[in-house]
Order: sequence, then structure tokens, then C-alpha cells
Amino acid sequence: MSEPLGSFCFVLHGHLPYVLNHGVWPHGEDWLYEAAAETYLPILAMVDECEFLNGNPKLTMGLTPVLLEQLSHEHFKKGFEHYLRDRIARAEQDKQEFEQLDNGHMVYLADFWIEWFSERLAQFEKIGRDIPGAYADRAKRGFFEILTSNATHGYMPLLYEDSSIRAQIRAGLASSERILGFRPCGMWLPECAYRPGGPWHPPIGWAGKDYRIGIEHLVADEGVTHFFVENHLIEGCRSEFVINDGKPEKVDWEEAAKYPARGWRSVNEPHGVNSDGNGPARAAAFARDQNVCEQVWSGSIGYPAAGDYLEFHKKWGPRRGLRYWKVTGSKVDLGDKHLYYPTDTPSRIHEHASHFCDYIKSQLQKHRDKTGRHGIVVACFDAELFGHWWFEGPQFLRDVLLNLNSDPAVEVTTAEAFLQSHPPDKIVALPEGSWGEEGDHRVWTNEQVDWMWEIEYRCEATFGKLTCNLPWQDNEQIKELLQKAGRELLLMQASDWPFVIRRGQAVDYGIKRFMQHVSRFECLADIAEKLAEDSAYLGKMTEVEKFEVQDADVHDVIFPQINLHWWNM
Repeated sequence: MSEPLGSFCFVLHGHLPYVLNHGVWPHGEDWLYEAAAETYLPILAMVDECEFLNGNPKLTMGLTPVLLEQLSHEHFKKGFEHYLRDRIARAEQDKQEFEQLDNGHMVYLADFWIEWFSERLAQFEKIGRDIPGAYADRAKRGFFEILTSNATHGYMPLLYEDSSIRAQIRAGLASSERILGFRPCGMWLPECAYRPGGPWHPPIGWAGKDYRIGIEHLVADEGVTHFFVENHLIEGCRSEFVINDGKPEKVDWEEAAKYPARGWRSVNEPHGVNSDGNGPARAAAFARDQNVCEQVWSGSIGYPAAGDYLEFHKKWGPRRGLRYWKVTGSKVDLGDKHLYYPTDTPSRIHEHASHFCDYIKSQLQKHRDKTGRHGIVVACFDAELFGHWWFEGPQFLRDVLLNLNSDPAVEVTTAEAFLQSHPPDKIVALPEGSWGEEGDHRVWTNEQVDWMWEIEYRCEATFGKLTCNLPWQDNEQIKELLQKAGRELLLMQASDWPFVIRRGQAVDYGIKRFMQHVSRFECLADIAEKLAEDSAYLGKMTEVEKFEVQDADVHDVIFPQINLHWWNM
């Protein structure tokens, strides 16, 4: 059997902000229920189907700690069951309306939804109502590599203290290990946002720092061996070392330009990362292949825009309406959409999956022609694209995996497995950037959201002072208050709040959620200080203080085991 042309790695980033006990519709828990029903369960079912067909599925799946915490919580499980039963009831109600309208095809579609949501409910019950456990089980069987991430998706390049970054990483790994039963070694950097070592200037008028350690070292210190970045970070990297016979040899910064055949700056090879330029790499970076990913996510040429697929935006009825129309055309107004025909989609899915697989092979062939080396195509997407935004997405994943697994020219793999068989032979220094708009930090620092960093930095400083000065190691009551304050600090640091404000998707909700966590943090920190001065203060708390403490306990129910040592440098 001839050697494969190269490898392929699907990387799906599953993430939602913390929404339990913080509203339901239109913003809140429904986000989580929709993603679980339309993405997380269908992807599990797709993997099981591939296994049944001897397809040997391999996916690299990011499940952020804040997502795992929510999916494993009893509040989610009860709410999700209620949500699925509500969806079935809504479809049954729609069916009655369509029968009165004498619209046979819409009756058929209502039956389609009754059956589809009934299958999701049966699947949920079959896995013991434990979505994280089901993913962990299939990871242990070799079908998934599960990635960890920061605890609440904190945006690392903009956090003020490295201690805050370490706490985000450590808290995230602790949750992943506790819930999954193993400690992942791969990590999804929130928003693929990376900052090298060196001088640092904050986005607002606070003092900068003469030197900050590179993010690759912060994650490697916790045992993370690889992460993912946007393509322009690899394409703009600086060459530092080559590894020959296992030994690093220093090269000049233009080595990458001189010897492209070595695979320098290629998104089709992982690179060891060390922004200090003075030692070995302890973590490797995989780059997203933008050209391949564009085939899916592009608004103009992307597969989900095909007319036969289910239209996302048009729904029947007001609240929690179901979808009965197809895309029809990318420029067709919602009022002119045609009814959906599920039987028309399998052929389109097959067509698009075949095109995608051919495109992957063409990229690998280009890399082989240029370098003579075994490359890898890494296709990174938000997991929620597959199923939630693009209803047929899980079937597309299935057809791609089955197609490539039957093709000897391509090795379907996970990132971790590829590193074991093809360790990086180059070490580079990466520039700063993200996978956001224009590849920088502008989505998370701009005139709309910079006020949030002013508040967040003040809270970071306050928490650092309290954990250094208060006797929490000897006083269990102070320790408990600081643990609760630490939870609120993690929750306010979520990259989601500035994101939804900047995007105009849920501005009021993002502001409210951020300020709620700020308010609770400040109250808990204040009580901890007062308790340190007066050991009897808990009995003297005002009614407002009592309410704030109780409110935090009722609403913010995740990360049950906060370790204050996470913030130690």
C-alpha cells in the first residue's frame, strides 16, 4: 500500500457562554438547548453511525470547560428534557394548524419535526442524560480527541495579569478533567487569540508591562502540548530553530523565506512555538487552512447557502418557532422562501462532501509538490455551525469522514495523533493575532467595549490584592468568600460579553451579564475584607449583602471547586 498523500483533521470548537439561571428566551438557556439538540447530540449520532458503517471516525472536538460544566449540570438536564418535549408539542400544534390550512406538505414537515425531536429525546435518555460522558466514552474509544480551553473563554491577550491567564487555564483543565475523567493535552485558545512574549501595552490607559511571557509558555506550563491559530499567524511567523536528528539548531529569521521546501510558514504543517527565541518549543501550533474552511463558511461560495438546505432565519409562529422553509437562494427575501424538502438534500450533501474531499486532496498535493513532505489540512470551525446554523451539517461531516476514510490518499487523524507520528521539526516565533475580524483584537477592544476592560482590570487588581493580603489559608469563611469572588471574576472575563455587544447580537444581555458578575464580585470581595477586619462580620451583614451572596449561589452554579492557588504565579 502506498504512503498517503497527507493527513486531514476536522477541528470543531464547541462553546457557549454561561447561561444557566440567566434567562431563557430569546437570550439565555435556549442558546444551550438549541445547540445541544441541533449540534452536540447530532454529532454524537453521526459518529455512532460512522462506527456502525466501519468508517473509523476521527474528530478533534473542543468542548470548553464552561460548556462541559453546563451540560453536566442537573438544571440543564431537566430544562433540556422540557425543551425537547416542548419542541415535539410545538410541532404537533403546527401540524393541526397545517391540517386546517389543508397544506399537506407542511403537515409532512411537522411530522418530520415530531420524529426528529423524538429521536433526540430518545438519544438523550439512552446516553443517561450525560452528553459530556458520551463524548468522553467515544474519546476513550479513539473517535474524538477532546480539547480543553480557558474556563470561561477568557480572551488571553487582553487580560491584565498573567496570574489571571494562568487561573483561566488551570480552572479550565480542572473542569475538563473532573467532568471527562481525563486531562486533555490539546487546547483551543479562545478566539484563536495569541500573544507572544515581550513588552505589552493594554488597550486602555493603564500602565503597560516591560515583559510578559508568551501564551505558548503559559499553556505549556500546565501540560498543554498543542493549540490552534489562524493561518496568518503561521504565514507571518519568524524562523528560530530547525530540528535535525532530534537536536535544535539556531537559524536566522529569514530561514523561512530561504527554504520554503522545509515547510516553513505552511498552514499544512504544525510548528513548534517559542516566542523567546532562546530554547526548545514545549507546545506546537496548528494553523487553520483558510482556503479549505472557506468552502464551508463563506457567505458567497459556502455550501450551507445552497438552495435546498433548511433556511435558518424563517420560522413559523412567534416564540421558539420551527423552520419549514429552505434557503431557496442566497438573495431571496424571507417572504419568498420555498418550502423545505428533506429528500432533496442527501444528493446535495454528497455533492458538497465530494467537492470538499477533492479540495482537501488538492491542498495536500500542492504541499507535497512544493516540499515533498507529508502535510496536514486542518479545518477548524465553530461546532455549532454543524446542525444549528447548517441543519444538514452533521450529515456533511459523516459523508466527508466516510469518503476520506475509504481513500488511501488521505489519513484522517486527530491533532494529537498527528503530532505523535509527525512531530514538528521547526520552531518559530508567532506574531500576535486572532481569528476575529481583520485577524487582530478589534472585536474585543473598541469604543463600544473598552469600558469593560477598565472595570475588569480593576477587579483583577482587587482580587490579586485580596488573595495576597487576606488570611484565607487560615480562615475558612474568608476562603469561601474569595472562592465565590474568583468564580465571578472568571465569569466576567468571558470573551462572549464584548463579542455580542460588538456584533449587536444581544447588546443588552451582554452588558447585563457582565455587570451582574461585576456587582457580585465587588460585594463578595468587600465582605471578605470586612470579615478580615471583624471576625463577627457575617452576623452583621446588611440585607443587601445577604441577598448578593445568596444571589450568586443561586445563579452561578458552575465551577464548584474553585482553588485560589490557581491565581498563584
